[in-house]
Amino acid sequence: MADDNKTEQATPRRRHQAREKGQVARSRELIGIAATAGTLGVIAVSAGRFVHDWRLLFRVALNDGALSEWNFQNFSLIAPAANLGKQTVLALGMGWILAGIAALAQGGFVMAPGCLAPKAERMSPAAKLRQLFSVVAIGNSLKALLPAAAITYIAVSVLGRDWEPLTRLSGRTPIGVAAFAFARLFEVAWKSTLVLVAWSGADYLFQRFRFEHGLRMSRQELMDELKETEGNPAIKARIRRLQRQVRRRRMLKDTERATVVITNPSHYAVALEYRPEMGAPLVVAKGRNLLALEIKQIARWHGIPLVENPPLAHALYRAVEVGQSIPLKLYAVVAEVLAFVYRTQAQVRRRA
Repeated sequence: MADDNKTEQATPRRRHQAREKGQVARSRELIGIAATAGTLGVIAVSAGRFVHDWRLLFRVALNDGALSEWNFQNFSLIAPAANLGKQTVLALGMGWILAGIAALAQGGFVMAPGCLAPKAERMSPAAKLRQLFSVVAIGNSLKALLPAAAITYIAVSVLGRDWEPLTRLSGRTPIGVAAFAFARLFEVAWKSTLVLVAWSGADYLFQRFRFEHGLRMSRQELMDELKETEGNPAIKARIRRLQRQVRRRRMLKDTERATVVITNPSHYAVALEYRPEMGAPLVVAKGRNLLALEIKQIARWHGIPLVENPPLAHALYRAVEVGQSIPLKLYAVVAEVLAFVYRTQAQVRRRA
């Protein structure tokens, strides 16, 4: 039931934590078959050289043993042994290189120092016995039987096909017997390698699927991770609400120094401040609906003129943020409004 709740894909943080623990989608069969294929490839390319070096080594060793007492100080063995060693190192080295490439291609280079830390359960015989007889161990054993059965079938089919030449090997020379045996063994080897390559590819896909399924998260885990990385959403929402309230109070306070308030007349309100030393009028407050009503109430209380101009109110509300100057394209319209306000104020003063 717990796995049924894990329906969400793993987050990058979850993947990074798994990688730090050394958990990556990796198939050991693919690494092993890459090493085997590299070794067999070198042997196939340089098979003649291998046979020549082995034959030379045996001939020198037998001749020296027949003519004198054989020992490790016999320098005649150094050259053939060195040649054979180079071929062997080349074959093994190619296997190691391809194994490393296969490992890096699956999961990249992973450094997990935590996996090297000593743990009591790793040294517990009871834990090891439980692992040997666990469902996973039994499944791995059954899984290994499939390629083994395929390889056995290949060997039996090759043996059955060449059974008649096999019964006549007694009439061949030792070199002919060795060549026949080597050819059949090599055929079984490369066919088995193809089977194992296909099997290891399928195993990698299965391991990747199992790895991705194991990394899945529940909605609760996603929420917990969000709280750990970005904080509690409720607390963040409260902080944003408090910040909006502070900005709103500051904006309403700035409305007191406005020169004019342009309205919609009821839905929008934009407060403009202009002084002769300013380069352009400044938007000190703006709002709509309830906030617009508050701005207009403050304007009436402080005797700031209210001018109804719906197109200009819409344009200023959408184009200019609080604290910014009006754009150049609105200079003329705003100048007319300000001129009207100044004329009206002058007339009121003359009458007073």
